[in-house]
Amino acid sequence: MRKDHFLNSSLIPLKDFYTRSDWPADQREDKQLGTPGSYPFTRGVQETMYRGRLWTMRQYAGFGSAEESNRRYRMLLDRGTTGLSVAFDLPTQMGYDSDHIMATGEVGKVGVAISSIEDMEILLKDIPLDKVSTSMTINSTAAILLAFYIAVAKKQGLSPEQLTGTIQNDLLKEYIARGTYIYPPRPSMRIITDIFEYCAQQVPGWNTISISGYHIREAGSTAVQEVAFTLANGMTYVQAAIDKGLDIDTFAGRLSFFFNVHNNFFEEVAKFRAARRMWARFMKERFSAKNPKSWKLRFHSQTAGSSLTAQQPENNIVRVTAQALASILGGTQSLHTNSMDEALGLPTEKAATIALRTQQILAHESGAADVIDPLAGSFYVESLTDEIEKRALEYIERIESLGGVIACIENGFIQGEVQNAAYQFQKDVEKGKEIIVGVNQFQQEEQEKTEVLKISETVAKEQIQRLKAFKSQRSSEKVKDHLSRLTKAAQGTENLMPLIVRAVEDRVTLGEISEAFRQVFGLYRENINL
Repeated sequence: MRKDHFLNSSLIPLKDFYTRSDWPADQREDKQLGTPGSYPFTRGVQETMYRGRLWTMRQYAGFGSAEESNRRYRMLLDRGTTGLSVAFDLPTQMGYDSDHIMATGEVGKVGVAISSIEDMEILLKDIPLDKVSTSMTINSTAAILLAFYIAVAKKQGLSPEQLTGTIQNDLLKEYIARGTYIYPPRPSMRIITDIFEYCAQQVPGWNTISISGYHIREAGSTAVQEVAFTLANGMTYVQAAIDKGLDIDTFAGRLSFFFNVHNNFFEEVAKFRAARRMWARFMKERFSAKNPKSWKLRFHSQTAGSSLTAQQPENNIVRVTAQALASILGGTQSLHTNSMDEALGLPTEKAATIALRTQQILAHESGAADVIDPLAGSFYVESLTDEIEKRALEYIERIESLGGVIACIENGFIQGEVQNAAYQFQKDVEKGKEIIVGVNQFQQEEQEKTEVLKISETVAKEQIQRLKAFKSQRSSEKVKDHLSRLTKAAQGTENLMPLIVRAVEDRVTLGEISEAFRQVFGLYRENINL
């Protein structure tokens, strides 16, 4: 929160207090605010919201080996989490097997190492995939990880129609903010829309993309920029699918979003309400979607990792609690609460449990879930919702005037806007305009060390040994045949997903499939002269 209190984090000027005049009568009509579960969904996408069912408590986890991660998932499920969320290591995200030279030093470090169907089987051992919804934070290799998941489910005797979950599959934000891209934007869009088409036919309960503002915000954007760039990306995916020949109402209902929840409590609540309303109008009015499910912006939220501090890490419990409450009052469908020690390392079991308990206390003890959209009608919240919508629309119109999202990525406009916002925030911290408790004010000497989870160096050795054994026990001819088919299909227009599923079932690895696509699509290199 800015020290002067006159501007919020999006630099929106704030009044001393708000009155009825700040929320004009025409904004209070049903067509603008409406009721929960009705267009334009300002008050929530479901009629009963948390009175009908609580949000999914989906704790993000994954580290080291598949065995270690499986133990953490089962621990979280035993302690009350209601959905899994998988973090993958960098080699997996970047399309390299664990035994590749580019994976050296990174195997299992920031997530779990998954190179083969065997790794995925171990990761999901004793987890009933027809009863547990799984989210996978994976982008460039999303098609391959989804194929592994489908193949493992089949081995459990399940059909793809029984599966529920989400793959992030959002490459545009990778070019903007995160960097785990492989191929250039245009072939990446082809793979994404192949997934849309395949899942609409084969895995109808799967969310085919999680259009992510989270990482844009982590890179330093404002709340307004997060909404604008995320929804602009979303419309780009929708248009790409339409251009591919897909009917909007066959895929739009399975689009989902992923937002950050930052420190400015009321701004975050207003941000979610504005995003829902904007998306509903885009889908109904711009894209002429007919099915009300296509109008709904359903979102997962995660508390702000960039707000966590290594200094006085217990303070992070309070930050996460406030952020989580903002997400709940903003109408999230799914929530991850960060652990207090994440500024220092991967979450320990104790810290992960406290993070989960935070959600459970908010759900069952705070009363936050008792009434739907309890902040509706607040002069401040409604005025702020309108202002965020107005400013986000101005950004979207500017992006479109510059040729659209892909053009704005290629010319660096969006990246530059985020970088400028991040720079401004850092200057405000250094000048004391932004107070961060324990960092630039209220410092103290640390009294005790916080336990930090460390990944054993034996993880990489054991993973590589298992992968080599896996590769030695398969038909090299079948592998060559599958890679040849994938290469040929990538050169044409055939949907890649059925071929990827068959390939992983015949023990082709993630790195081998990614390399086949690299040979066709090439690698994306950011223009550093932007």
